[in-house]
Amino acid sequence: MSRLIVGLVFAACGVTQLGAQEAAKVPMTPAELLARNLGPRDHINDPFPPYKIIGNLYFVGPQALGSFLVSTPAGLILINSDFERTVPVIRASVEKLGFKFTDIKILLGSHAHGDHMEGDAMVKELTGAQVMAMAEDVPALEAMKPGGKPHPIDKVLHDGDQVSLGGSTLVAHLTAGHTKGCTTWTMKVQDGGKSYDVVIVGSVGVNPGVKLVNNPDYPQIAEDYARSYKTLRSLHCDIPLGSHPGMYRMEEKYAKLGKGPNPFIDPQGYLSEIQINENVFRAELERQKKAAQ
Repeated sequence: MSRLIVGLVFAACGVTQLGAQEAAKVPMTPAELLARNLGPRDHINDPFPPYKIIGNLYFVGPQALGSFLVSTPAGLILINSDFERTVPVIRASVEKLGFKFTDIKILLGSHAHGDHMEGDAMVKELTGAQVMAMAEDVPALEAMKPGGKPHPIDKVLHDGDQVSLGGSTLVAHLTAGHTKGCTTWTMKVQDGGKSYDVVIVGSVGVNPGVKLVNNPDYPQIAEDYARSYKTLRSLHCDIPLGSHPGMYRMEEKYAKLGKGPNPFIDPQGYLSEIQINENVFRAELERQKKAAQ
């Protein structure tokens, strides 16, 4: 059985249902990791019930794409517009939660791939939201023109910049490698009289076919990945989230929501997910170095 098929079997049979510590030990190739994150390709955009994660933070994405809503007295912040065809799914989820889609004031993104930021232009047209993006991802975003529409970028961000609205503040952390401007967002949420640290990981996975050695378009890609794992480990995290729900075992946790302690509070799961991705990176880097010799 090929490693890719094994990866698909893992995804279908619930490798994400393993405990966080056990999951970190499961050997994966880039193809297996991608299969775990995306699930069946024809279900990526399937609607998923929107829900409150904690405090003023909500999930509004489809089954395999992480889109998040932050509600504030001054309006809404949306993180990840996903594919352009996903925007109606997100809009329906926002409205099902009782919010107005047109109240979105700020649109942020995880990284310059179509499944996370292709819908920016459509969200901008529908809401007038300010679109913000990390500087290193701007060239890739400017080349992203669904239907020929130019990609809107109202504000260019840099590592450590803060985005605030209505008393809520998100901090942009450059976690490059997956893309040159891949962005991890952190914020504090209040719930039940307690404060929690949320980390929305942009992505630190190595996709199949990505050149980690002798990459003429991105010479420092391996160094950036290594730096990003270090950055993520430096962040305190109570609630790990990510650009794909498979990155934080969403469906498993959603099934437990309201049946006990909030299952999204999972600091150990955060550290284990970083290790899973770094293991894939280190193994693939070594494989490519040997091949290059």
